[in-house]
This record gives sequence, structure tokens and C-alpha cells, in this order.
Amino acid sequence: MNETELINLKRYRLRNLTPDTKHIAKHLPDTPQSQKLFRKQGVIHVFKDEATMNMVAETIMIRGIYVGKVRGHERWACEFDETIGYRSDKNGNHLSLCWGEMKIRGGKYHVIPRTRPSNK
Repeated sequence: MNETELINLKRYRLRNLTPDTKHIAKHLPDTPQSQKLFRKQGVIHVFKDEATMNMVAETIMIRGIYVGKVRGHERWACEFDETIGYRSDKNGNHLSLCWGEMKIRGGKYHVIPRTRPSNK
């Protein structure tokens, strides 16, 4: 099996994954989980809303690029033409985010808005 066939097989298997519900609220605005993460880390990456988060997951499954295995998770990413979320830090800075990344482990996934795909 060549590399393209292997990546297409991996893409097909994305459909069999289930969302990792413990991570969803961390990446939505104004939830207790995202606020807790903000207090702990001083920065958050959140989607505009849940509908955007779901659209990002679906789009990554269809046309995302395979990033590889980074820090224990298989990762897929996709760049969007419009802002899908934002990064806020404790200094009050807000950065629009146009990359979505899907992190996969143990048959479950969650998506995160990012500035760029993760590095290996």
C-alpha cells in the first residue's frame, strides 16, 4: 500500500470515531470548562460556537490533511477561509484562528481551533 492509499484509508476510518465529550466544553466560549482552562493556563483556544466546532470536525473528516502523530495523538488539520474561533490570553489579547485540528486517541476525537497545525 502506498502512502496516498494509507492516508485515504485513515481518512475513511475517521468516520468510525466518536467525539471525546470530555474535551468539547473546553473549546466553547463562556463555559465553566473553558474558563477553568483559562485560569489554569492563562490562554484559551475556543470556537465561535458549537455549530462551528461541528462544521470543523466534519470538514476535517472530508478534506483535512494528515499531520501525523504529535505528542501522543494522531492529528488531522484543515485551514479555513474564515475565522472559526479565537485565542485569548490573560493580557486581553484576542487572535482570530483559521486552522482546525482534530486530535485522535483511543477511537475518540476532539477538535481545536489553532493558529497552525501542530509540529512534530
